[in-house]
Amino acid sequence: MAADDEILSVHDLRRSFGGVRALTGATFGVGRGTVTALIGPNGAGKTTLVNVVAGAMKPQAGSVVFDGRDITGRPSHDVALNGLIRTFQISREYPAMTVLENLMVSPQGQTGEHLWTVLFRPSRYRAEERAHLERALEVLADFGLYEKRNDYARSLSGGQKRLLELARAVMARPKLLVLDEPMAGINPALITRLAEHILALREREGTTFLMVEHNLDVVEDMCDNVIVMAVGRTLATGTMAELRENPEVVSAYLTGGLVDVRAQG
Repeated sequence: MAADDEILSVHDLRRSFGGVRALTGATFGVGRGTVTALIGPNGAGKTTLVNVVAGAMKPQAGSVVFDGRDITGRPSHDVALNGLIRTFQISREYPAMTVLENLMVSPQGQTGEHLWTVLFRPSRYRAEERAHLERALEVLADFGLYEKRNDYARSLSGGQKRLLELARAVMARPKLLVLDEPMAGINPALITRLAEHILALREREGTTFLMVEHNLDVVEDMCDNVIVMAVGRTLATGTMAELRENPEVVSAYLTGGLVDVRAQG
């Protein structure tokens, strides 16, 4: 993949916690407009990697370049303003707000955040609010949550909360959406719906996805490219068909073993 085609470039990321080396040199690129999976056994460093890329944690070495900008070590709110949004393994809704209100607070840099504009340019504020409301209702309809728009978010089922979190992320108009185990703990029917939403967003809005996922059937069906991690570093990239033929990947992930990469790091 040419560097010009990459929306995210990660190079030699390293991060330790005491004597535990969580990242030992992760390096990979994510192509613009793709759905890319990040897989690996438990303890491979996937969640630490996502935290570093999204700005929740600073690396001790290495670099993260997003959409041509070096965002290494930048705080998460700054990273989000640049268009890199992440979701979490456990859905994080605002439980005491309605489903619609959850979406209305999601757009970045709203005019209503500035008191001066609200007081002295109310027409601009109202026009923006109307635009956000129209988009929020459209997104809720797309995600099958329109009938729940006035319900409190805490009343939703686990699967509906997962849909709400993805809908909230869409409201922020991300360039790259990082999904941390989006299919975990939900029923097969909802897995199909989530997959359809993700692929539709890629086609309709050009959103790029980096998805941490353990369900290899989902990965094979959805993803253009797959990145395999083991003991803190990138082990291999390719399609699932290609990776199944890679003996290191088979050892590190598909059979639960670990390749001898610790000595290399």
